[in-house]
Amino acid sequence: MLSPIDNYFLQQPEPTQSCMRFMRGHILKLDDNITEAWKYGMPFFCYKGKMMCYLWVHKKLLLPYLGIVEGKLINHPDLIIEKRAKMKILLIDPEKDIPMELIDGILKEVLRHYINRYRELSARD
Repeated sequence: MLSPIDNYFLQQPEPTQSCMRFMRGHILKLDDNITEAWKYGMPFFCYKGKMMCYLWVHKKLLLPYLGIVEGKLINHPDLIIEKRAKMKILLIDPEKDIPMELIDGILKEVLRHYINRYRELSARD
C-alpha cells in the first residue's frame, strides 16, 4: 500500500508529477537531517523535525510550487507571499527546465536559517 505522500505525488498529472517527484528527491538529498512528513494533508519536508518546506500545486495557476515555511525570514525576489502571513512560495513551471540554481540558492538560505536556529538552541542548553 502506498503512503499518503507517494499517493499524493502519483495523483498529479504530468508534467507536474515528474517535476514534483524530482523536487522531492532533490530536497531529501540536500541534508541528512531533512525528512518528509505528511502534515495538514500535504507533503512537508522537515529539518530535525521542524517543518521547513513543502510541495503543492497553486489552486488558480495550477503550477507546482515550493512553499517555504519561514518564508518571511528569507528575502528573495522570486519568492511570493500572496496573502500568507509567514510562508512564501516559489512557482515552478513544469513545462520548462527546473531552475535548479535558483531553487538550490533559496533552499541553502532556508537551511542556513534552520542550522543557525539549532546552534542557538544548543548553545542555550
